[in-house]
Amino acid sequence: METPTRKSSTPHVLVVEDDDSLAELLSYNLKAEGYTVSRVDRGDEAETLLQEITPDLVILDWMLPGVTGFELCRRLRTHEDKRDLPIILLTARGEETDRVRGLSIGADDYVVKPFSVPELMARVRALLRRARPERVAEQLKMGDLTLDKHNRRVLRGEREIHLGPTEFRLLEHLMEKPGRVFPRATLLDAVWGLTADIDERTVDVHVGRLRKALVRGREKDPIRTVRGAGYSFDETFGKA
Repeated sequence: METPTRKSSTPHVLVVEDDDSLAELLSYNLKAEGYTVSRVDRGDEAETLLQEITPDLVILDWMLPGVTGFELCRRLRTHEDKRDLPIILLTARGEETDRVRGLSIGADDYVVKPFSVPELMARVRALLRRARPERVAEQLKMGDLTLDKHNRRVLRGEREIHLGPTEFRLLEHLMEKPGRVFPRATLLDAVWGLTADIDERTVDVHVGRLRKALVRGREKDPIRTVRGAGYSFDETFGKA
């Protein structure tokens, strides 16, 4: 079972699939899209995990050991806090009656194996856009600064800004809630997670690198340091 231990600022997708090669393929492509991914290979393990977390979307295989995906989907729809959880059901069953059954128990989409991975990624984006529009906007724009989540690019005006993965995630997290002050510990949780034992001073180092990349000459610094509190993206950035 592969699960993150802390919540990411990016959408979280749970993959429930007992075919290891397919689960690995899905996980790889979802991570390439910028999502946080958890994986389990049994329906009963997924049911237990979903009592502890609420991901933004579930990709659920129909036939699973423990509890079938069909049954798990039905059960989830009886829980008040999981009724609106987006679910894509994967199955080798392509008959119309099976599709109708899958959708009738509450699946939001139904994908027949073998399937096109780019098509499935498009379906994931579409479902997330409807369910969590604030989490999946492909571009964040403030003033002359544009962050493109899909293409992993940052522009200031016409100038492309080259950021490392950590600085990109840091800027993304700050831009998603301009004006909100994030303590260093909160930024550690959101950007670094528990992948390493990292000191809070690491945040200061990466904010410094981010500022150096973003600001040239007399350009305005979009990141505010709030003494004793943390950092925020200046909500007045780009406004007269």
